[in-house]
Amino acid sequence: MAGYFITFEGGEGAGKTSILQTISTRLIQEGYNVIITREPGGIEIAEKIRQIILDPDHTAMDGRTEALLYAAARRQHLVEKVIPALNEGKIVLCDRFIDSSLAYQGYARGLGVEEVFQINEFAIEGCMPDMTLFFDIEPEEGLKRIAANKDREQNRLDLEQIDFHNKVHEAYKQLLNRFPDRIYRIDASPQMEVVAASAYNKVISFMDEKA
Repeated sequence: MAGYFITFEGGEGAGKTSILQTISTRLIQEGYNVIITREPGGIEIAEKIRQIILDPDHTAMDGRTEALLYAAARRQHLVEKVIPALNEGKIVLCDRFIDSSLAYQGYARGLGVEEVFQINEFAIEGCMPDMTLFFDIEPEEGLKRIAANKDREQNRLDLEQIDFHNKVHEAYKQLLNRFPDRIYRIDASPQMEVVAASAYNKVISFMDEKA
């Protein structure tokens, strides 16, 4: 049987990475065959591309270059890790996927959502997520969380001004309206335990419906 491809999306500081780990642990404890991964990254080649994209020293990077690098990392990640796992019937939980490119590069960078979508259509060949969780938090609150978390990886996107993060947030809300059958909104403002429980219940309900 084919597996499920579930992606976790949201702006900076939404808590999606920690919640992904929590949900993964719980699903594994309940007997599900789960792998977790991230974008850009997840495999050696894509992790090297990640280092280039997110290096704080690379402030001169052109927006289109950035979009193309994300798509390149995504392609390799899919063919090397995600698709084989899905073919083995595994649940793939992925920290970011195509919606991040549409929100960050397409909308916030002003490259055009449709233009960035076309780049990624070439890269993914129709392999869209079965389900996407959008962790919704006001950008100011997310950035406060980042500032308070000294252990978090600091990257080039953290250097962007608040206007950029507001645009990312607006883009995700537009994507929520565009893909209502795939994207589910999770209120990310409460305590992490509350948010994780809400997200877990969404995942279980989705898989029960599809079973």
